[in-house]
Amino acid sequence: MAIPSAKSLSFVCQTLLSSTLLACLICSPGLGQDPKITPSVASTIDLHFASESIDTWHGFKRHKFTFDGAEAWVVEPSNPRGDGHFSWCMMFPDAFTDRCAVPMLLGRGYYHVFLSVGNSFGAPKAIGKLDAFHTMLIERGFHRQAVLIGISRGGLYAHRYAATHPNRVSVIYDDAAVLDYHSWPGGKGKGKGSPGDWQELKHWYGFESDLQAEEYPLTPLKTLDALAKHKIAIVAVVGDVDDVVPAEENTTLAEKIYKELGGVFEVIHKPTVGHHPHGLDDPSPIVEFIERHTANAK
Repeated sequence: MAIPSAKSLSFVCQTLLSSTLLACLICSPGLGQDPKITPSVASTIDLHFASESIDTWHGFKRHKFTFDGAEAWVVEPSNPRGDGHFSWCMMFPDAFTDRCAVPMLLGRGYYHVFLSVGNSFGAPKAIGKLDAFHTMLIERGFHRQAVLIGISRGGLYAHRYAATHPNRVSVIYDDAAVLDYHSWPGGKGKGKGSPGDWQELKHWYGFESDLQAEEYPLTPLKTLDALAKHKIAIVAVVGDVDDVVPAEENTTLAEKIYKELGGVFEVIHKPTVGHHPHGLDDPSPIVEFIERHTANAK
Protein backbone atom coordinates (compact mmCIF):
# COMPACT_ATOMS: atom_id res chain seq x y z
CA MET A 1 0.00 0.00 0.00
CA ALA A 2 1.46 3.38 -1.04
CA ILE A 3 2.04 5.95 1.70
CA PRO A 4 0.92 9.47 0.63
CA SER A 5 3.63 12.08 0.55
CA ALA A 6 3.70 15.03 2.98
CA LYS A 7 2.82 17.33 0.07
CA SER A 8 -0.31 15.25 -0.74
CA LEU A 9 -1.43 15.21 2.89
CA SER A 10 -1.01 18.98 3.11
CA PHE A 11 -3.19 19.50 0.02
CA VAL A 12 -5.95 17.22 1.39
CA CYS A 13 -5.95 18.99 4.77
CA GLN A 14 -6.16 22.41 3.13
CA THR A 15 -9.06 21.27 0.95
CA LEU A 16 -10.99 19.86 3.93
CA LEU A 17 -10.37 23.00 5.97
CA SER A 18 -11.59 25.25 3.14
CA SER A 19 -14.76 23.17 2.70
CA THR A 20 -15.50 23.28 6.42
CA LEU A 21 -15.04 27.04 6.60
CA LEU A 22 -17.30 27.53 3.57
CA ALA A 23 -20.01 25.37 5.12
CA CYS A 24 -19.84 27.36 8.34
CA LEU A 25 -20.14 30.63 6.46
CA ILE A 26 -23.13 29.41 4.47
CA CYS A 27 -24.90 28.17 7.59
CA SER A 28 -24.14 31.19 9.75
CA PRO A 29 -27.40 32.94 10.72
CA GLY A 30 -27.97 36.39 9.37
CA LEU A 31 -25.43 36.27 6.53
CA GLY A 32 -26.94 37.39 3.24
CA GLN A 33 -30.28 38.18 4.86
CA ASP A 34 -32.22 41.42 4.62
CA PRO A 35 -32.28 42.86 8.15
CA LYS A 36 -35.84 44.04 7.59
CA ILE A 37 -37.09 40.47 7.22
CA THR A 38 -34.90 38.85 9.86
CA PRO A 39 -36.68 38.21 13.16
CA SER A 40 -35.53 40.56 15.90
CA VAL A 41 -34.27 38.66 18.92
CA ALA A 42 -32.05 41.42 20.23
CA SER A 43 -31.49 41.33 23.98
CA THR A 44 -31.14 45.12 24.03
CA ILE A 45 -33.31 47.70 22.34
CA ASP A 46 -32.36 51.28 21.51
CA LEU A 47 -34.76 53.44 23.52
CA HIS A 48 -33.00 56.76 23.08
CA PHE A 49 -35.23 59.04 21.00
CA ALA A 50 -34.42 62.59 19.92
CA SER A 51 -36.00 65.29 22.11
CA GLU A 52 -37.85 62.68 24.15
CA SER A 53 -39.52 63.23 27.50
CA ILE A 54 -39.96 60.55 30.12
CA ASP A 55 -42.98 59.94 32.31
CA THR A 56 -44.78 57.07 34.03
CA TRP A 57 -47.71 55.37 32.33
CA HIS A 58 -49.70 52.80 34.32
CA GLY A 59 -46.64 52.19 36.48
CA PHE A 60 -44.18 51.78 33.61
CA LYS A 61 -41.54 54.06 32.08
CA ARG A 62 -42.77 55.82 28.93
CA HIS A 63 -40.66 57.53 26.27
CA LYS A 64 -42.61 60.33 24.52
CA PHE A 65 -41.26 61.81 21.31
CA THR A 66 -42.20 63.08 17.87
CA PHE A 67 -42.05 60.87 14.80
CA ASP A 68 -42.55 62.47 11.39
CA GLY A 69 -44.35 65.35 13.07
CA ALA A 70 -46.73 63.11 15.02
CA GLU A 71 -47.06 62.22 18.69
CA ALA A 72 -45.40 58.88 19.44
CA TRP A 73 -44.45 56.90 22.49
CA VAL A 74 -42.92 53.65 23.67
CA VAL A 75 -43.56 52.09 27.07
CA GLU A 76 -40.93 49.71 28.37
CA PRO A 77 -41.63 46.72 30.61
CA SER A 78 -39.77 46.38 33.89
CA ASN A 79 -38.50 42.95 32.85
CA PRO A 80 -38.39 42.62 29.03
CA ARG A 81 -38.86 39.19 27.48
CA GLY A 82 -35.63 39.60 25.52
CA ASP A 83 -37.19 38.97 22.10
CA GLY A 84 -38.45 42.49 21.35
CA HIS A 85 -42.15 41.58 21.16
CA PHE A 86 -44.52 44.52 21.53
CA SER A 87 -48.18 45.45 21.49
CA TRP A 88 -49.35 48.42 19.47
CA CYS A 89 -52.61 50.26 20.12
CA MET A 90 -53.74 51.79 16.84
CA MET A 91 -56.31 54.23 18.27
CA PHE A 92 -57.60 55.29 21.71
CA PRO A 93 -54.48 54.22 23.64
CA ASP A 94 -55.85 55.60 26.92
CA ALA A 95 -59.32 54.07 26.67
CA PHE A 96 -60.08 51.33 29.22
CA THR A 97 -56.36 50.54 29.26
CA ASP A 98 -56.39 48.17 32.25
CA ARG A 99 -59.36 46.24 30.84
CA CYS A 100 -57.72 45.99 27.40
CA ALA A 101 -54.76 43.93 28.63
CA VAL A 102 -51.90 46.39 28.07
CA PRO A 103 -50.59 46.71 31.66
CA MET A 104 -50.79 42.94 32.00
CA LEU A 105 -48.81 42.50 28.77
CA LEU A 106 -46.21 44.98 30.05
CA GLY A 107 -46.02 42.86 33.18
CA ARG A 108 -45.30 39.83 30.98
CA GLY A 109 -42.39 41.63 29.30
CA TYR A 110 -43.99 43.06 26.14
CA TYR A 111 -43.17 46.62 25.08
CA HIS A 112 -46.12 48.85 24.15
CA VAL A 113 -46.15 51.56 21.46
CA PHE A 114 -48.39 54.19 19.91
CA LEU A 115 -48.24 56.58 16.97
CA SER A 116 -50.98 59.15 16.43
CA VAL A 117 -52.22 59.27 12.84
CA GLY A 118 -55.41 61.14 13.69
CA ASN A 119 -58.97 60.27 12.80
CA SER A 120 -57.89 58.78 9.47
CA PHE A 121 -59.85 55.50 9.47
CA GLY A 122 -56.94 53.37 8.25
CA ALA A 123 -56.66 55.28 4.97
CA PRO A 124 -53.57 54.63 2.79
CA LYS A 125 -51.73 57.78 3.90
CA ALA A 126 -52.07 56.73 7.54
CA ILE A 127 -50.92 53.19 6.77
CA GLY A 128 -47.77 54.62 5.18
CA LYS A 129 -46.96 56.53 8.38
CA LEU A 130 -47.59 53.46 10.52
CA ASP A 131 -45.29 51.43 8.30
CA ALA A 132 -42.47 53.98 8.60
CA PHE A 133 -42.87 53.97 12.39
CA HIS A 134 -42.76 50.16 12.46
CA THR A 135 -39.60 50.14 10.32
CA MET A 136 -37.94 52.50 12.79
CA LEU A 137 -38.85 50.18 15.66
CA ILE A 138 -37.44 47.14 13.86
CA GLU A 139 -34.19 48.97 13.20
CA ARG A 140 -33.96 49.67 16.94
CA GLY A 141 -34.28 46.01 17.83
CA PHE A 142 -38.01 45.46 18.21
CA HIS A 143 -39.51 42.26 16.85
CA ARG A 144 -40.51 42.34 13.20
CA GLN A 145 -44.05 41.18 13.99
CA ALA A 146 -46.35 43.36 16.08
CA VAL A 147 -49.38 42.56 18.21
CA LEU A 148 -52.00 45.05 16.99
CA ILE A 149 -54.82 46.32 19.19
CA GLY A 150 -57.90 47.61 17.36
CA ILE A 151 -60.36 49.33 19.70
CA SER A 152 -63.59 50.48 18.03
CA ARG A 153 -62.63 52.37 14.83
CA GLY A 154 -59.06 51.29 15.59
CA GLY A 155 -60.11 47.98 14.05
CA LEU A 156 -59.98 49.67 10.64
CA TYR A 157 -56.39 50.74 11.26
CA ALA A 158 -55.30 47.34 12.60
CA HIS A 159 -56.83 45.30 9.79
CA ARG A 160 -55.81 47.68 7.03
CA TYR A 161 -52.23 47.66 8.33
CA ALA A 162 -52.19 43.87 8.66
CA ALA A 163 -53.59 43.37 5.15
CA THR A 164 -50.99 45.76 3.71
CA HIS A 165 -48.07 44.30 5.68
CA PRO A 166 -49.15 40.80 6.79
CA ASN A 167 -45.58 39.63 7.37
CA ARG A 168 -45.24 42.31 10.07
CA VAL A 169 -48.13 41.16 12.28
CA SER A 170 -48.47 38.08 14.50
CA VAL A 171 -51.70 38.77 16.40
CA ILE A 172 -54.64 41.17 16.25
CA TYR A 173 -56.74 41.88 19.32
CA ASP A 174 -60.04 43.45 18.23
CA ASP A 175 -62.35 45.08 20.76
CA ALA A 176 -65.82 46.16 19.59
CA ALA A 177 -63.92 46.72 16.37
CA VAL A 178 -65.14 48.42 13.22
CA LEU A 179 -64.42 45.97 10.39
CA ASP A 180 -66.90 47.35 7.85
CA TYR A 181 -67.05 51.12 7.49
CA HIS A 182 -70.50 50.83 5.94
CA SER A 183 -71.72 49.68 9.36
CA TRP A 184 -69.88 52.49 11.16
CA PRO A 185 -69.56 55.36 10.43
CA GLY A 186 -71.67 54.73 7.32
CA GLY A 187 -74.75 53.64 9.28
CA LYS A 188 -75.91 51.54 6.33
CA GLY A 189 -77.03 48.67 8.56
CA LYS A 190 -78.69 48.49 11.97
CA GLY A 191 -76.04 50.59 13.75
CA LYS A 192 -76.37 54.29 14.59
CA GLY A 193 -73.67 55.51 12.24
CA SER A 194 -72.00 58.91 12.35
CA PRO A 195 -72.70 61.19 9.35
CA GLY A 196 -69.84 63.56 10.15
CA ASP A 197 -67.30 60.74 10.45
CA TRP A 198 -68.66 59.18 7.25
CA GLN A 199 -67.92 62.35 5.31
CA GLU A 200 -64.48 62.56 6.90
CA LEU A 201 -63.75 58.94 5.99
CA LYS A 202 -64.67 59.56 2.36
CA HIS A 203 -62.36 62.57 2.36
CA TRP A 204 -59.41 60.56 3.74
CA TYR A 205 -59.91 57.79 1.18
CA GLY A 206 -60.64 60.13 -1.70
CA PHE A 207 -64.13 58.76 -2.33
CA GLU A 208 -66.42 61.09 -4.24
CA SER A 209 -69.55 59.03 -3.58
CA ASP A 210 -70.97 56.30 -1.38
CA LEU A 211 -70.77 54.00 -4.41
CA GLN A 212 -66.99 54.44 -4.62
CA ALA A 213 -66.75 53.56 -0.93
CA GLU A 214 -68.88 50.45 -1.50
CA GLU A 215 -66.73 49.28 -4.42
CA TYR A 216 -63.40 49.84 -2.64
CA PRO A 217 -61.64 46.43 -2.64
CA LEU A 218 -59.38 46.86 0.41
CA THR A 219 -61.80 46.97 3.34
CA PRO A 220 -61.08 44.59 6.26
CA LEU A 221 -63.80 42.08 5.40
CA LYS A 222 -62.53 41.88 1.80
CA THR A 223 -58.86 41.31 2.68
CA LEU A 224 -58.99 38.63 5.37
CA ASP A 225 -57.40 36.14 2.98
CA ALA A 226 -54.06 37.97 3.24
CA LEU A 227 -54.16 37.66 7.02
CA ALA A 228 -55.11 33.98 6.92
CA LYS A 229 -52.34 33.20 4.43
CA HIS A 230 -49.78 34.62 6.88
CA LYS A 231 -51.41 32.82 9.83
CA ILE A 232 -52.21 35.97 11.79
CA ALA A 233 -54.19 34.94 14.88
CA ILE A 234 -57.17 37.09 15.87
CA VAL A 235 -58.86 37.40 19.26
CA ALA A 236 -61.94 39.60 19.54
CA VAL A 237 -64.03 40.93 22.41
CA VAL A 238 -67.59 42.01 21.60
CA GLY A 239 -70.62 43.29 23.45
CA ASP A 240 -73.61 41.39 22.14
CA VAL A 241 -75.95 44.39 22.47
CA ASP A 242 -73.59 46.90 20.84
CA ASP A 243 -75.80 49.27 18.83
CA VAL A 244 -72.91 51.49 17.70
CA VAL A 245 -70.72 48.85 16.05
CA PRO A 246 -73.05 45.83 15.84
CA ALA A 247 -71.12 42.58 16.12
CA GLU A 248 -73.23 40.88 13.45
CA GLU A 249 -72.13 43.48 10.88
CA ASN A 250 -68.47 43.39 11.89
CA THR A 251 -66.84 40.76 14.13
CA THR A 252 -69.36 37.98 13.49
CA LEU A 253 -68.96 38.33 9.71
CA ALA A 254 -65.16 38.44 10.01
CA GLU A 255 -65.12 35.37 12.24
CA LYS A 256 -67.17 33.36 9.73
CA ILE A 257 -65.02 34.38 6.76
CA TYR A 258 -61.73 33.87 8.61
CA LYS A 259 -62.58 30.42 9.90
CA GLU A 260 -63.67 29.37 6.40
CA LEU A 261 -60.19 30.48 5.26
CA GLY A 262 -58.64 28.24 7.92
CA GLY A 263 -57.58 31.09 10.20
CA VAL A 264 -57.57 31.28 14.00
CA PHE A 265 -60.31 33.64 15.19
CA GLU A 266 -61.41 33.46 18.82
CA VAL A 267 -64.33 35.57 20.06
CA ILE A 268 -65.10 36.46 23.67
CA HIS A 269 -68.75 37.50 24.05
CA LYS A 270 -70.18 39.86 26.68
CA PRO A 271 -73.91 39.03 26.49
CA THR A 272 -75.38 42.11 28.21
CA VAL A 273 -72.78 44.72 27.23
CA GLY A 274 -72.99 47.39 24.53
CA HIS A 275 -70.12 49.28 22.89
CA HIS A 276 -68.71 50.31 26.28
CA PRO A 277 -66.89 49.39 28.39
CA HIS A 278 -64.18 47.95 26.18
CA GLY A 279 -62.09 45.03 27.38
CA LEU A 280 -62.72 42.57 30.19
CA ASP A 281 -62.85 42.74 33.99
CA ASP A 282 -60.04 40.17 33.87
CA PRO A 283 -58.12 40.42 30.57
CA SER A 284 -56.13 37.24 31.24
CA PRO A 285 -57.76 35.34 28.32
CA ILE A 286 -56.58 38.04 25.90
CA VAL A 287 -53.05 37.96 27.29
CA GLU A 288 -52.87 34.17 27.22
CA PHE A 289 -54.04 34.12 23.59
CA ILE A 290 -51.37 36.66 22.65
CA GLU A 291 -48.65 34.74 24.48
CA ARG A 292 -49.61 31.49 22.74
CA HIS A 293 -49.52 33.03 19.30
CA THR A 294 -46.35 35.08 19.69
CA ALA A 295 -44.37 32.14 21.07
CA ASN A 296 -43.23 31.11 17.59
CA ALA A 297 -43.53 34.43 15.76
CA LYS A 298 -40.76 34.93 13.22
